[in-house]
Amino acid sequence: MQQLERKLDLICMGRAAVDLYGEQIGGRLEDMQSFAKYLGGSPANTAVGASRLGLKAAMLTRVGDEHNGRFVRESLAAEGVDVSQVRTDPKRLTALVFLGIRDRDTFPLVFYREQCADMGLSVADVDPAFVGSARALLLSGTHLSNPQTFDACLSATQAARAAGARVALDIDYRPVLWGLTAPGLGEQRYVPSAQVSAHLQKVLPLCDLIVGTEEEIHIAGGSGDSLAALRRIREVSAGLIVMKRGPMGCVAFAGAIPERIEDGVNGPGFPVEVFNVLGAGDAFMAGLLRGWVRDEPLAQTLSYANACGAIVVSRHGCAPAMPSWDELNHFLRHGSPTQRLREDAVLEHLHRASTRTRHWGKLGVLAFDHRAQLEELATRHGVSANESTARIAAFKQLVAEAARQGYQAARAEAPADCEFPTPGVIIDGRYGEDVLPALTG
Repeated sequence: MQQLERKLDLICMGRAAVDLYGEQIGGRLEDMQSFAKYLGGSPANTAVGASRLGLKAAMLTRVGDEHNGRFVRESLAAEGVDVSQVRTDPKRLTALVFLGIRDRDTFPLVFYREQCADMGLSVADVDPAFVGSARALLLSGTHLSNPQTFDACLSATQAARAAGARVALDIDYRPVLWGLTAPGLGEQRYVPSAQVSAHLQKVLPLCDLIVGTEEEIHIAGGSGDSLAALRRIREVSAGLIVMKRGPMGCVAFAGAIPERIEDGVNGPGFPVEVFNVLGAGDAFMAGLLRGWVRDEPLAQTLSYANACGAIVVSRHGCAPAMPSWDELNHFLRHGSPTQRLREDAVLEHLHRASTRTRHWGKLGVLAFDHRAQLEELATRHGVSANESTARIAAFKQLVAEAARQGYQAARAEAPADCEFPTPGVIIDGRYGEDVLPALTG
């Protein structure tokens, strides 16, 4: 299959969660009084980032049959991500994460992922034809930590390679999710483990792109020495290796590992204030994939990645902080007058204007918030106050149902190219209290 014939550019497989971000910056998680709710999970964040950068992205995961699961699915869909392979698990809950921003070096993180929905992903969830319809498949290291999800990832990888698609691995090493730390130590990023290294190395030969921080390269290569780890990865994989180096940017190795890390292909970082490291790696991955999937020059691809990471590291949240293609290009061309990018008025305006997930077109609104008129009518016909309350409420439910059916019928009969107005209602709280929930689901 030629690349131009592919239905999708990218399928992201693995974690999908709800992130609850503490809003009191500088405080302990124990002291948080309010939280902002965002879409979360590294592959889900990357899917959103890739979609905003113009890639046709899809998500392969599971969510719970509950409110959070619907939130995850709807959030992905609103960003243009294909959710046809987001399965609903009737027995598991959607994963939940609590996060905070204490200072530039401390980011409290607590995962609630015990028996969560996305870890229920199995081989049965992998449709080889769907996987083969994409240019690339992105795996997350977390989903290699469990035998069932490992097998699912392996199945998807084999389907991708059989169809001529490429496979990328975000090492995404979270020791707590491999059972190497106490459950409350989610922010701990590195614990050496020969078992984890050996397990990851089973997958590395199948990967065309391997991405990680310096510590993640250590765990994948099974050595605390970066050059030794890189050489071990190269022994088992011919894929492009990209090592993230924080403020210094990144370095890539397409062939043999040189004598010095600096002799790789360097992608310089951008001088920005570090506000929130959580999600910056996912943004980096989205930018990298934008260039890699489209076979753009490596230097340009690394520039996309570093710029996306720099933008998101300066913001609150992960998925909602991802830059759009217009935003990324503006930053690459013009930079910013401040290292505190969230205070760059032009960049923030571009972000808000280019990442809106809903187009508000014409509205067709039915107003039936009448109260006094209906009460007067009931009194005129001798209906008691108690009875009139029930009758007026029932009447409003009839009006709402008639409006719903009428809208559906008109929509069905309208020409395909008709810009049909978005329906709306104006209803009072006294007699219409039960109407709004019925109409909004």
